[in-house]
Amino acid sequence: MSFLRNKLDQLKKPFGKGEKWEKFAPAVNAFDTFLFVPNHTTKKGAHIRDAVDLKRTMITVVIALLPALIYGIYNTGYQHFTQLGESFTFMDAFLHGAAKIVPMIVVSYVVGLAIEFAFAIYRGHEVNEGYLVTGLLIPMIMPVDIPLWMVAVSVAFAVLIGKEAFGGTGMNILNPALTARAFAFFAYPTYMSGNKVWVSEATNVDAISGETILGSLAAGRDAGYDMWSMFAGSIPGSIAETSTLWILVGAAILILTGVGSWRIMIGGIIGAAFMGLLFNLWGVNALMSFPWYQHLMVGGFAFGIVFMATDPVSAAQTFKGKWIYGILVGIFCIMIRVFNPAYPEGVMLAILLMNVFAPTIDHYVIEANVKRRKKRLEAAKVKTA
Repeated sequence: MSFLRNKLDQLKKPFGKGEKWEKFAPAVNAFDTFLFVPNHTTKKGAHIRDAVDLKRTMITVVIALLPALIYGIYNTGYQHFTQLGESFTFMDAFLHGAAKIVPMIVVSYVVGLAIEFAFAIYRGHEVNEGYLVTGLLIPMIMPVDIPLWMVAVSVAFAVLIGKEAFGGTGMNILNPALTARAFAFFAYPTYMSGNKVWVSEATNVDAISGETILGSLAAGRDAGYDMWSMFAGSIPGSIAETSTLWILVGAAILILTGVGSWRIMIGGIIGAAFMGLLFNLWGVNALMSFPWYQHLMVGGFAFGIVFMATDPVSAAQTFKGKWIYGILVGIFCIMIRVFNPAYPEGVMLAILLMNVFAPTIDHYVIEANVKRRKKRLEAAKVKTA
């Protein structure tokens, strides 16, 4: 490692302060801090002193995403060969999925990081680390056959409008990955909805009907999948959102490492379960009659509540606020599913809506705490008087 350290130090000399290529120092420093822990610490301000920097936090989230991603790659091939009625092996399915998904990940990182590097150089600050996660999340929540240029345009919109326009990492109001998906959904609706987009190479094959469970229910039909298929994820859907099992593995990693908020996750489950139970009492249509516990396993709910709603920048910050925020995400997710047949998957819109209201939630939580402490102070003064 000392050899690599010395080589990097030599490479960085022309980019040092006062040197010819000083303007491009943020780009070089980004590679340095990606490979090595930064050799400097916070000098001022009320910051927590810790051995773990932001890059290591982001890498933890990437590791938590890997189980769902790996299964999503396999499931992409599994859905393709199963719908065609062809025999296949695990490796056949995995390689087919990798051929579809890896290029999407490459495009996402290349476009997103190019914009991040350009803004860092232009503004003269270090490259932010947040896109390490966003760059992986965006392909994971897209349909498998969306054209790569659409992925690139969606990424550019999310980074430019959803993030850099607000000041970069730590300043964005909306979750950047969901901003990319929302842009793609409204800009290219034919590539983001329908029965064919969820199964690889299904558009030109009449025999394939890769309708999602929520899509079938919205049309008043039973999708015909059993509980294990829903939980394990062997169903059509966005690339890495189908397997609740592997998403739970990622959730455990986030919770045990302290990176993800268990309050938001549990709050989301409580809110969704409550609304699901409430609608089950009425049972007017197929989505209302769909068992509440199955609502938690299908669509993007599990993935959204674990990896999107817990975004530390766009989510609520206070402990009580996280409970309120999570519960409302769950409530609105099921409400949108049931009342909007044109868009039965509600978790994206629910999280984006609550991203907007998260600062308001924290504001009122803090104000309530201040008022409560003032009352205690007044009570203490009366007692001592």
